[in-house]
Amino acid sequence: MTTTPTSESASDSPPSGSSAGTAPAPATRAAGLLPADPVLRRATVLTAFNSLGNGLYFPLGALYFTRIVGLDATSVGLGMTVAGLVGVAAGIPAGRAADRWGARRVGSLLWGGTGFATAAYVLVHSYVGFVLAVVCATGLQMASRGVQGALYADVLPAATRVEARAYLRMVTNVGMGVGGVFGAIALQLDTRGAYMTVILVNALSFAVPALMVRRLPLAAHAIDRVPVAADAPAADRWRAVRDLPFLAVTVLNSALVVQYTLSEVGLPLWIVERTEAPRWTAALLMIVNCVLVALLQVRVARRASQVHSAVRAMGWAGLLLAAACAVYALSAGLSPVWAVLALTAGAVVQVFAEVLSASGGWTLGYALADARAHGVYQGVFGAGMSAGMMAGPALVTVTAIQHGTAGWAVLGVLFAVVGVAVAPAVRWAQLDGDWRGEGV
Repeated sequence: MTTTPTSESASDSPPSGSSAGTAPAPATRAAGLLPADPVLRRATVLTAFNSLGNGLYFPLGALYFTRIVGLDATSVGLGMTVAGLVGVAAGIPAGRAADRWGARRVGSLLWGGTGFATAAYVLVHSYVGFVLAVVCATGLQMASRGVQGALYADVLPAATRVEARAYLRMVTNVGMGVGGVFGAIALQLDTRGAYMTVILVNALSFAVPALMVRRLPLAAHAIDRVPVAADAPAADRWRAVRDLPFLAVTVLNSALVVQYTLSEVGLPLWIVERTEAPRWTAALLMIVNCVLVALLQVRVARRASQVHSAVRAMGWAGLLLAAACAVYALSAGLSPVWAVLALTAGAVVQVFAEVLSASGGWTLGYALADARAHGVYQGVFGAGMSAGMMAGPALVTVTAIQHGTAGWAVLGVLFAVVGVAVAPAVRWAQLDGDWRGEGV
């Protein structure tokens, strides 16, 4: 992201500032427009490239298959759901592969495969071809989430890892936003050529980083770490899937992840079906979210980089999400202007919950993992996030959209309970063993 199947080559030099005993400078301190740390600088470039392509494709992906290929919208949705299930299932074995052959190598293969599968969309002329292509592309992309977490564990210093991930998330938001602008232009053109150009650019946004990621040097702690051997007992190699405290934290984190589909699916439907707010309010809330996440994520991550502060951040995230649900519920029945103001206020509250839960989740996902097997642990954690995002649309629709205020109350209570439950789950994990983490 050797000759020995359980690790990557130790001949790579560690990045500057990552050696033991040296307090690293803030990971995101900039040198010009890019971070000063050379590893984070490379990660920034490949993240920006990939997110730009994803943002370009996001507004028109489903429309390509319905308007250009001519498939039924329901069938397209079913195919994407199947692809998502495959991706969730693939996350854990992909993480184990990263432990055995190295996160850089496995990540490169997964992202390169995603690029090829995405490019194959331009060749789709039937439903069978669509299912094959989307299962491969989505499955590989979702499987890469845990591997990406393991990659960051290998190449970023532990002391600045969470802050660096926050910075990369900011880069992702900016890249997605810029890409979305050009995607909207292609959507307005509404021609086969415009759609295919976007698809091929998106494919390149995976293929190019796949080549770049192999050149990221290992941090000192990753070079010195002794991974779980390939011939170790299965209980050690697959410890994450039997680690009940870690699984409990993973499930709680996946429940908080539902907030993302709340923004992407729930609010647009709520605005159109249940409020007097104009339809463009959905776009306004997305812009508010992107801007505030870009401004706040790094600052918040610096304050949630230890286990105790991460637990506190997750607790506050749950309570803030409950408050946001209450404000969204109040928007029904208001005049258009007041409805827009209420929805915007709720979106601002939700942004604070989002940056808190993201930062806390990154910290706990690393701190509670067995440092010798980050691949399978991050695979489990990433699969949990994927499952939460898949379940989110149905959960939000069944509660808030169908039952209005009562549904929002159910969601709010769920988020609040989950946030409060993180603390005892983490205490359980800490009591379960002293082998966890790297002092994050």
